[in-house]
Amino acid sequence: MLAPVLASLLHLLLLWRLSGAQYSSDQCCWKGSGLTHEGHTRDVEQVYLRCAQGSLEWLYPTGAIIVNLRSNTLSAASHQLMVCIKPFSDSSGTNIYLDRNGTLRLLLQDQDQAQGKVHCFNIQEGALFIEAVPHTDISRRITSFQYELISNRQGAGVLPVRASCEPCSDAEILLAVCTNDFVARGRIRAVHQDEDHSRLTVEISRLHRQKTQVFVSGGVRVRSWVGHIKMPSQCGAKSGDGDFLFTGTVRFGEAWMGCAPRYKDFLRIYHEAEHRYTNPCHVDTD
Repeated sequence: MLAPVLASLLHLLLLWRLSGAQYSSDQCCWKGSGLTHEGHTRDVEQVYLRCAQGSLEWLYPTGAIIVNLRSNTLSAASHQLMVCIKPFSDSSGTNIYLDRNGTLRLLLQDQDQAQGKVHCFNIQEGALFIEAVPHTDISRRITSFQYELISNRQGAGVLPVRASCEPCSDAEILLAVCTNDFVARGRIRAVHQDEDHSRLTVEISRLHRQKTQVFVSGGVRVRSWVGHIKMPSQCGAKSGDGDFLFTGTVRFGEAWMGCAPRYKDFLRIYHEAEHRYTNPCHVDTD
């Protein structure tokens, strides 16, 4: 029979291992369980994430957690950073607030998380305060989302889509070619209308740049790429309407349209700026 002191030590070690197993974290992702809050649901866990993108998964949420987001990879000052979060389709069990010096502002309600829509805010607006909604059965509740930190130097361009369907100015087009996540010449093969956006199937004849592989090769013998780009449905995109220069951002693995001038108009704008020595960067147009 174990001595009382040794038995107590083993009991404490077992509890520590069980509790420690509820949480796992690195600089980018965090996974935890509300079971460690059981019996003291007023506890607030502090979570620190230090990556430009990652994810959070909170199983059986009880109590609350505060998520502090910072970036070690983006060199922009803190006031130039935006945070975007996208809940997974099965996310539920909490309300998500912005917490700035103890003042809470509702960002996303429990029942709205399953829609999977992207929500963005300036990083100076505060940390994420995620509070569990009381339920008699927490076993079916999991709050989970992806996040991305984005430089705000592009102004409204950090959001998934442009605020309007107005054509870009010449200066905006030239800047987009130099700074956007993807730049490609191509045609619109098909347009599919979803609830709040259009999904364009595009065929790319020349791929200048892509941050992630949103456009895939058509094959070894075919020098073209195929992919999908999202844009506001009210912009009235049509298939088979000539060559465009597609530019835009990649958010959570999806391409969103930025500036998309007709290719002949881009060439005119680019060469005019080239003659004035005002091009912000070089693009191979041969």
